[in-house]
Amino acid sequence: QVELVESGGRLVQAGGSLRLSCEVSGRAVSDYAVGWFRQAPGKVREVVASIRWNGLSTYYAGSVKGRFTISKDASAGSTVYLQMNSLNPEDTAMYYCAAKRTVLLPTTTGGFDYWGQGTQVTVSS
Repeated sequence: QVELVESGGRLVQAGGSLRLSCEVSGRAVSDYAVGWFRQAPGKVREVVASIRWNGLSTYYAGSVKGRFTISKDASAGSTVYLQMNSLNPEDTAMYYCAAKRTVLLPTTTGGFDYWGQGTQVTVSS
């Protein structure tokens, strides 16, 4: 069993920055990759970024590449971050983190076993 808790979402103006945090706990968490996802009202949930537990491999959706950075706590901690810069209103969504037991780097929404409750990001124009 793995638990994930997101935090950091809030209202921000266009052009601003936010850092989301995902605290991961449970058994054998090092066997998992972690992804950040978002879902806007009326839209399908989409993958934003993902990272292998060792932090050496990352993936970004085209819409966020160059603006968002996913990283993992460099210490022995279990927190995965999503640094979001140059935010625009199209980034408004509920953001979720999730864990998938895999040695590969996930690039889709499929196969994630555990999900957090989400944190709301709203970007005003």
